[in-house]
Amino acid sequence: MTAQFTRTIVAVVSIAVAFPAPTLAYLKFGTQVNGRTVDLKWPQTPVRYFVSDRGVSGVTSGQLQATVAWAFSTWKAVPAATVAYQFVGFTSATPDDEDGQSTIGFVDRFDMDRVLASTSFLIDTTSGTLLEADIAFNTAFQWSVADAGEPGRYDLQSIALHETGHFGGLGHSALGETETLAGGGRRVVASEAVMFPIAFPAGSIAGRTLRADDIAGISDLYQGGGFVASHGTVSGFVTHNGRGVLGAHVVAFSPSTGVLIGGLSLDDEGHFAIGGLSPGPYVIRVEPLDDVDLDSFFDGPASVDLDFRVAFLDRLVVVPRGGSSGSIDIAVVSK
Repeated sequence: MTAQFTRTIVAVVSIAVAFPAPTLAYLKFGTQVNGRTVDLKWPQTPVRYFVSDRGVSGVTSGQLQATVAWAFSTWKAVPAATVAYQFVGFTSATPDDEDGQSTIGFVDRFDMDRVLASTSFLIDTTSGTLLEADIAFNTAFQWSVADAGEPGRYDLQSIALHETGHFGGLGHSALGETETLAGGGRRVVASEAVMFPIAFPAGSIAGRTLRADDIAGISDLYQGGGFVASHGTVSGFVTHNGRGVLGAHVVAFSPSTGVLIGGLSLDDEGHFAIGGLSPGPYVIRVEPLDDVDLDSFFDGPASVDLDFRVAFLDRLVVVPRGGSSGSIDIAVVSK
């Protein structure tokens, strides 16, 4: 049988400028194979990639390669994850070529004036195998690799860390807060995940460090180091007026460590699951997904319920080592 291929821009991603199965502790990409959702991940590692031999103002191709290598090594350094990456060499190809090789580089996309970078995939839809992933950094913006950042330029290191998370198969995290700008768009106030879909302002280097939500995501996707045996899960249902809530943002907060790990209810029954939790007690909070653009999380955002108040489970949930705390039900009320 001839394989069928689909190229999908999974994240018009990321990162924007300020201007069926339940998820675990973050969103993982998936594709439909024979009626079931398969996690989008590399079948074997190290994953080989090329870097375009084109530089831009403020960033040479060599600096781009070094920055991307640092980003990949940061994900690889997560102790419980088994993913690894290998730089093959420079290439004259661009990230928008469907050529069977994974390419990372700069692309002129002046029509996308709010998208700093994007990651695209080539998938064998008969098996769900990830064949190629490309990362494109938009030359419509000014970039910097300065250690302390530069005013008016976006930090390539921060954005590369986000995009290489997508490259590995992670979607967006909703663990962040924004405020609406007078001229349109949003400004990030705070973020607890590198995989938050809106970037910090130009000049900021705040996105260079993986947070608990990011670490839980990559560890669950490429499980290793006894991750499953040493971590637990919280799962249950969010309901509103007796019906399941699609798109509720559920957050597990550890009072002892201050760690936040979040997930979403991704079906009409309101079912959610938050994995990658260290054993111990957690506060469970539910809130509407009204602080980000819904298109960053859902293909059909019109069906997402935003008309409810923030709610807390009326008790602490104790997560066991290597198991589930049992199903919990959280009923929310209208605003």
